[in-house]
Amino acid sequence: MDAPGPLRHAAGNHLVIAATMTANRTVIARTLIAGSALLLSLTAQAANTIRISYLEETRPAETALANLAPRPADLGSAGALLAITDNNTTGRFVQQRFELTRLQVPQGASGADMLARLAKAGSSLVVLNVSASAIDRLLQQPAAKQYLWFNAGAPDDRLRQNQCRPNLLHPLPGRAMQADALAQYLVSRRWQKWFLVTGPKPEDKLYAAAIRRAAKRFGGRIVLDKNWNFGPDARRTAQAEVPVFTQGGDYDVLIVADEAGDFGDYLPYRTWLPRPVAGTQGLVAEGWHGSAEQWGAVQLQNRFRAQSRRDMQSVDFAAWAAVRSVGEAATRTASADAGKLANYIHSADFQLAGFKGRTLSYRPWNGELRQPMLIAQPRALVSMSPQDGFLHPRTDLDTLGFDAPEVRCSK
Repeated sequence: MDAPGPLRHAAGNHLVIAATMTANRTVIARTLIAGSALLLSLTAQAANTIRISYLEETRPAETALANLAPRPADLGSAGALLAITDNNTTGRFVQQRFELTRLQVPQGASGADMLARLAKAGSSLVVLNVSASAIDRLLQQPAAKQYLWFNAGAPDDRLRQNQCRPNLLHPLPGRAMQADALAQYLVSRRWQKWFLVTGPKPEDKLYAAAIRRAAKRFGGRIVLDKNWNFGPDARRTAQAEVPVFTQGGDYDVLIVADEAGDFGDYLPYRTWLPRPVAGTQGLVAEGWHGSAEQWGAVQLQNRFRAQSRRDMQSVDFAAWAAVRSVGEAATRTASADAGKLANYIHSADFQLAGFKGRTLSYRPWNGELRQPMLIAQPRALVSMSPQDGFLHPRTDLDTLGFDAPEVRCSK
């Protein structure tokens, strides 16, 4: 017998209320579960995020005299940015994420100011595109020992020979590596008589000193040695001055030391004797060059050009190698801990694929990156050093730059 109408309505209401409460509890439970999962996901993502800082000096604009190749505003940082993209391409498969913070400081900034900026960024892995003097000021700070530094901007040999630090690595080849690579090629071609022309700037004299060292190591002979004293702008006077300046004897190749590009580009095709020009202009030895194509280099070149609308340069490659070193270490160690990454990068197990046909690694005695050097003219790759026949008991890559017995670094 059916219950009266009011009782039926009351029972129905109780059922509806019960069902609604059950549904609400289900929704709340699902929301809590989803929120917990999101929180765990964000926590895991934070734990697996590797942050890298990129510190550079703001430098006055340098206009090349030929008005053809001004210094790119993103020189160096573009390479670091590409490496972050490469790291994240691999990192997403192992739940790792990489972030880059770009910091700029004025020239002459104090070490304390630079370190304060870096501390605020919150990363102890730092790529430097600053001068050697800025590196000195920065690493003199007591707290600098807590960081791993990658020098991508200063080629000064003193940082690699007698003033190196255990936590300072050099993906950028020093002047000694550049000079050794060029000297090996010239000697292999039997161009052993050199005419050295040195510009007036301190950097020119440092490059010339590296050339003199390379001559002694590999059998070159500097038969003529002159300083360029005609002023910085040779555009209108080179045709008259260079033939007279380059008289004085026979030689196989003229080597110019002009890092700023003030006059070196005006020496080729104007010398008294028809001789090739090498050094900082003409035939150069670089850590990277826009003409590199072998060993997958064309893929790196194409990715860089698509990103930056220009060719990759040596400083770009050095910054790329620095950031990729961190990415490689993170993948191999499955860790985001900066200390573990630094230990692995310093270890004998570390190897970096650098699109040069050889794996790259850091020398334990001074932190410089072992790497082949590209010998190139402005629009084509000519060769790669080390050259055949230059031997070393460990690896022929150590014939370029300072070997362990030559380094006097305090650890």
